[in-house]
Amino acid sequence: MTFPWRRRRAKTNESRPVADRDIGGMELTTIPVHFLCPISLDLMRDPVTLPTGITYDRESIEKWLDSGNRTCPVTNRLLPGSLEPVPNHSIRKMIQDWCVQNRSRGIERIPTPRVPVAPREVFEICSAIDESVSCGDAVKCRELVGRIKNLARDSERNRHCMMANGAGPTLARSFESFARFPIEGENNLELLKEILSVLTWMSSSLGEDGASRLKSIVSLRCMARFLKNEDDLSSRQNAICVLRELIDLDGDVVGILVKGIEEAVFRIVKVPIGSRATKAGLVVIHRMMTWVVTSSSKFIRMGLIPSVLEIIVDGDKSACEKALGVLDSAFGTKEGREIAYENALVIPLLVKKILRVSEVATGFCVSSLWKLLCLGEVKERGVVEAAEHGGFQKLLLVLQMGSSGDKEKVTELLKAMNACRGKVDCFDSSLGFRYVKRSLD
Repeated sequence: MTFPWRRRRAKTNESRPVADRDIGGMELTTIPVHFLCPISLDLMRDPVTLPTGITYDRESIEKWLDSGNRTCPVTNRLLPGSLEPVPNHSIRKMIQDWCVQNRSRGIERIPTPRVPVAPREVFEICSAIDESVSCGDAVKCRELVGRIKNLARDSERNRHCMMANGAGPTLARSFESFARFPIEGENNLELLKEILSVLTWMSSSLGEDGASRLKSIVSLRCMARFLKNEDDLSSRQNAICVLRELIDLDGDVVGILVKGIEEAVFRIVKVPIGSRATKAGLVVIHRMMTWVVTSSSKFIRMGLIPSVLEIIVDGDKSACEKALGVLDSAFGTKEGREIAYENALVIPLLVKKILRVSEVATGFCVSSLWKLLCLGEVKERGVVEAAEHGGFQKLLLVLQMGSSGDKEKVTELLKAMNACRGKVDCFDSSLGFRYVKRSLD
């Protein structure tokens, strides 16, 4: 049986819509297919063409290539190693004209993209900075550093290009050179602040020369001075972030830095400036407590433990993990353990965070509990408290999973809790994890 009707063919001279969007009750807008990036399926803002002839949005194709892909997403053809996408000005102008025509429908005209920085341009800027440093011209150097900041603000690609072509070591050299001059001069002070703000994201590309420049006594003293300046929050944040990166590169930095800097670092944790600064401050404190014995007592007397407990309660997973590491270091001292015994939040919080944050965090929790309950003068009240909050069940699970921490420490903790089972009212295996969930949430 045949039907007398046929499916009507679509007109070939019309652009096929990809997605009709109704924004705030406005008329539906059909975006021409060739204006859309094949990767993101969004309107291209900076169209570039690969050697395969396919046009993509620059940001999308650069993310694709940065992920390690070496083929064209559409054709699957292999791309050359030294690939530089060519800007497609024709498509870009067509998109801009289309945006203007559809302005009444709420479409904004895409701006003309700026030309990405080239390696040669980065080399010229670095050479000019070195020249201004040799002449002691802080004004010229600040102007060039500002140019680097503006280029970095334009795109992530510009950042990668500058990091790959020697901008990091150049800025480190300039920071050390101008840090030797009196910091009171306005031009010199502002220049050092500008350089420090750029180094926060360029520290991974410093190289040996750049790192050695920033690890010098002159540079570290300058950063310490910024840390102590309570009136300049931005410079304090930048200084602690750069110091954190330097300590990751070389722990010996702590020995040079530690004198008189503990209070300034602790203030960043106690009175938060921002999430990034708090995390950097926790890392610096942890390294200082690990490398310099006297630092632990100083931080503890300042009120470190209560401040860190607040971060564990309110912070995200990354901050919580770093804060637990600081607590573990603090409980390595008798003074720290005595304060912990007096704080009713410590043991329940450590038990709660086991298997809840990360494997590293669980290791810190186990180590901290072991120091509190098995090291030195053991407080039986603390062992009972840990068991009452579900510590026995959680430690059993840690032992079974074989994750995090030392199994010997877990075993010792289990033995200590098992010895106190007669004094724990809720120590009933039939409750299982229902009790743990109810008590921890």
